[in-house]
Amino acid sequence: MKALIQRAQRCAWLFAGSAALLVLQGCATPPAPYDYTAYKEAKPASILVLPPINGTPEVQATPSVMAQLTEPLAESGYYVLPVSLVDETLKSNGMHTPDDAQQIPVAKLREIFGADAGLYVKVTRYGSVYKVVNSETAVTLEARLVDLRNGKLLWEGSASASSAEQNNNSQGGLIGMLVKAVVDQIISASTDRSHPMAGIASQRLLVAGRQNGLLYGPRSPNYGKP
Repeated sequence: MKALIQRAQRCAWLFAGSAALLVLQGCATPPAPYDYTAYKEAKPASILVLPPINGTPEVQATPSVMAQLTEPLAESGYYVLPVSLVDETLKSNGMHTPDDAQQIPVAKLREIFGADAGLYVKVTRYGSVYKVVNSETAVTLEARLVDLRNGKLLWEGSASASSAEQNNNSQGGLIGMLVKAVVDQIISASTDRSHPMAGIASQRLLVAGRQNGLLYGPRSPNYGKP
């Protein structure tokens, strides 16, 4: 009997400790507010989106992400230089890779394109991973907004999107999860399921009004608002 009481007490202590840990996790300190001083002083109205650097093995990462960066910026109130024009201009000047393009001095970019700011993006994750009981397709982007008039950093941030957010692997048991993972992996191999994830990540990264995100541009009715 004494042993059972001691065991129950240990379980109670473990439960209390777990509950306290959950409370602490729920009360995690929110991120510090971003310092927008330079951003507000610069007041960029036009943005040049440079080809994203691909930090993944997937060759389609750069064009997939590049094609989906303009829309959220335009929706946020900025004039964005057309992707095709930027691509043709860079190639005609001997810049055939994203690394080449992002190494061009800001003064030269300003001279060529006339934009107020340049968006420098890096794709750090793009593709599907098979994890035995599930298959995840994910995209992670990092970005910096730089004033092309003086080279000052105006803003930087990152965002991700994953198919795991939409998956519900709690049904069907282990066999069901394994079958679903295999099917997902086959579909991922035959189609670019990362492309829509890149679109979601781009929206999360570049739509203005999010916590520590971009500010609204002058073409937005929310311009000048937090």
